[in-house]
Amino acid sequence: MAAPMLRWCCPGRRFAFARVGCGSCHRRGPPTGSTSNGKRGQSTVAQQPHITAQKPRKGEREWAAVVGLEIHAQIASNSKLFSGSQVHFAAPPNSLVSFFDASLPGTLPVLNRRCVEAAVMTGLALDCHINRKSLFDRKHYFYADLPAGYQITQQRLPIAVNGSLAYSVSVGRKPSQMVTRTVRVKQIQLEQDSGKSLHDDLRSQTLIDLNRAEGQLRVDANISVHRPGEPLGVRTEVKNLNSARFLARAIDYEIQRQINELENGGEILNETRSFDYKLGCTVPMRDKEGKQDYRFMPEPNLPPLLLYDSGSLPPGADPQQVIDIDRLRERLPELPRVTRERLVRQYGMLPEHSCALLNEVGLLEFFQSVIKETRAEPKKVTSWVLNTFLGFLKQQNLAVSESPVTPSALAELLDLLDRKAISSSAAKQVFEELWRNEGKTPAQIVAEKKLELLQDLEALEQLCRSTLEAHPHVVMDLKRGNPRAINKLIGLVRKATLGRADPTAIKEVLERQLSS
Repeated sequence: MAAPMLRWCCPGRRFAFARVGCGSCHRRGPPTGSTSNGKRGQSTVAQQPHITAQKPRKGEREWAAVVGLEIHAQIASNSKLFSGSQVHFAAPPNSLVSFFDASLPGTLPVLNRRCVEAAVMTGLALDCHINRKSLFDRKHYFYADLPAGYQITQQRLPIAVNGSLAYSVSVGRKPSQMVTRTVRVKQIQLEQDSGKSLHDDLRSQTLIDLNRAEGQLRVDANISVHRPGEPLGVRTEVKNLNSARFLARAIDYEIQRQINELENGGEILNETRSFDYKLGCTVPMRDKEGKQDYRFMPEPNLPPLLLYDSGSLPPGADPQQVIDIDRLRERLPELPRVTRERLVRQYGMLPEHSCALLNEVGLLEFFQSVIKETRAEPKKVTSWVLNTFLGFLKQQNLAVSESPVTPSALAELLDLLDRKAISSSAAKQVFEELWRNEGKTPAQIVAEKKLELLQDLEALEQLCRSTLEAHPHVVMDLKRGNPRAINKLIGLVRKATLGRADPTAIKEVLERQLSS
């Protein structure tokens, strides 16, 4: 109760669709995969997923889908939004509840400074206009997990408005086929989190937990479809989606369900639905035909929230008593879009590679650590991190933090490869040994397994000469103009050296001997 939360509202965005067949979904008991709670927390953020349209078949008309998201994001704070109760994940039920959280008479809300700062920084990151003055309102509705009978929110004048978020998505089979899209952010508001309903089916009862700070993210998706050029369709709201994967699946299903319903002469009801992740479909919760009157009114126990910048800061103001927007702007970390642009500019990498480095938690830090410790070219480092290293992580379903290979070990391996101490194939063998985490360095593995490249040019020339003499048919094939024959000869020499000879050096020696 009164847990810190940001609420971020995103206006609808249109997507083009062809008619899509939709399988039936039969409900088997109560909906699962989403909680049945009302709105929670302090701040709301929204974004829009990319949806791939299918081309209509001949004679079919396209549909357009409109998706708007309302995202509830828990603020990382030590205490709740309007009380001093601690915020702790998975704490025992009702163990972190103050008198205010329980709505005892005479208790008053005290606004959490950290939550205000987090809301402002979120607004700045999303390129929002930060309102110097925002207001708190009471939203009245009856539910068991809301003992006060109202929720403190920011309906009329929120803390931030009119933002945007640009993101890149892949639109084809190749990773390089990327486009940049922009989603509009309507508003960000601080909002009180209500309690959590715990349903006990065995005893046919519902219990209430007023700790209410364990959720990190919940999304409500508003979805409708219509014919291009016609008025917008009736929307449905899919509530309490708690993962990006479920969000995408719910939106995809609901769009197809609505198209299928309309194509078959049905109508779309203005209703609230939930997503059943086991069945992969949305199911009705309640209709919204009789729109609820929340009876919004100004919150009498909280004055207007006033924010300042360096130009409007009152002379002699106590920094602990005011919020300086410009100082918070200076504390913002480098944003993902800026990071991607910097990686492309600084290391000459492809845009899709910069996106891949940021899409995996900790991968960018790993990459940057390797770059600092190796003499290898950034392009080579990028290839090894995104292909070999990330590939091993995904094979074993590990996070970057769980990798048995450290940035220092990979940097040492790339140095060996860069100074041509080992071949590319030998480097992969060394990496596999490092992955087994036996505590050995790349240099030790190379020495033990005798993987260093052959440095004796005279010995290499003798091996090449012997190979040419032993395979005259391949030599003849090469002289007849078959360019692949040289690769055959290189492979034979490398086999004779147990992979310890550099293919480039072998090719140079072979070409010199063949031309002599």
